[in-house]
Amino acid sequence: MATFVSAAQAVQHIKSGDRVFVQGQAATPTVLLEALTARADELRNIETVHLHLEGTAPHAQANVSHAFRPNALFVGPNLRAAVAEGRADYTPIFLSEIPRLFRAGVLPLDVALVHVSPPDSHGYVSLGTSVDTTVAAVECAKVVIAQVNPNMPRTLGDGAVHLSRFTALVSVDVPLFEHAASTGGTVLEDAIGRRVAELVEDGATLQMGIGAIPDAVLRSLTSHRELGVHTEMFSDGLLPLIEKGVVTNEHKARQQGRTVASFVMGTRRLYDFVHDNRSIELRDCSYVNDTSIIRRHPKVTAINSAIEVDMTGQVVSDSIGERVFSGVGGQMDFIRGATLSAGGKAIIALPSVTSKGESRITAALQPGGGVVTTRAHVRYVVTEHGVADLYAKSLSQRVQALIGVAAPQHCEALEKEARRRNLWHSRA
Repeated sequence: MATFVSAAQAVQHIKSGDRVFVQGQAATPTVLLEALTARADELRNIETVHLHLEGTAPHAQANVSHAFRPNALFVGPNLRAAVAEGRADYTPIFLSEIPRLFRAGVLPLDVALVHVSPPDSHGYVSLGTSVDTTVAAVECAKVVIAQVNPNMPRTLGDGAVHLSRFTALVSVDVPLFEHAASTGGTVLEDAIGRRVAELVEDGATLQMGIGAIPDAVLRSLTSHRELGVHTEMFSDGLLPLIEKGVVTNEHKARQQGRTVASFVMGTRRLYDFVHDNRSIELRDCSYVNDTSIIRRHPKVTAINSAIEVDMTGQVVSDSIGERVFSGVGGQMDFIRGATLSAGGKAIIALPSVTSKGESRITAALQPGGGVVTTRAHVRYVVTEHGVADLYAKSLSQRVQALIGVAAPQHCEALEKEARRRNLWHSRA
């Protein structure tokens, strides 16, 4: 069984040429990452594989690029420059498929760096706030190194790991990364939130992410009844709905009475809420994001955002033109799962303009823009100006519907381009 050692001693198990998984989000094991980066002068060709990481991402800095090459399966703010400058890679992939990469040996792992709770009386730690792809990484890596933190909540579901699985343990006492909850939105965000909430039916099963617009939607759901939650991410915005009894999970096909997610990202209040909470399950994302599981729930309402949507319905979510901004994530998993669910609704919600006033409903996608959700998959597109239902609509019909929810100052130019392309017909 592993013993407790210093972080510097623990990362001595990592050698040049290794592929190293790093747990992400609030559970980013910063102490281990910093210790590994400190060995940059003696290491070469280390590939790190991870989702979104919090903190400074020391291994992704230019001065250690001779030793480390990050491979981001979802790009956070701290990796964008490295990807843009060619010092890091981005692998577009559905979140549901990532565990299979490890289990099937497509991306065999030499080492996994994780962040866990203290062990219980039976020798089991919890993967805490980030179960998602970490379960598969811990199963498959040859060497597993953990920083053990009393601040990590013990979450229930798939995240229990026995101490015998670890090669080395490092004791730490550091706060988890937090994202402050939004207590109130702008007029624009609240307008979008209300429009999306009008599409949500009582008894629906929700999936949504973090950010101002999802928070605005959640604030607009307080009068709804008997909602369920089956989502990849659980944030503070859900807490008032659970505490007020709006979220009951009673109509779900699986895990009735329990909120199901893959990872938790929010404030300390959220982390305390999920600690040893039997009404919350954090599960492997190969289960949570499995379309065949999602579709079994009633009225699955998947609420996701986008960077731009062209007027035929192509949804760009992971890049701003050629610049990679985030990742594919679970958007398509839930868009498809919601569409196949009885009474389900797949929603893309976004402001009609950028911070610079440019239209986010565009005549054509920016060069290099990555289509995450195709125009055959998209159903509802919501802006502060309305709801465009694109299901079974022809190109000309969807062009008119999307121009109808664009910012008024951009509608004339969009219509002119639609006419030039013979996509504007009076019968549409």
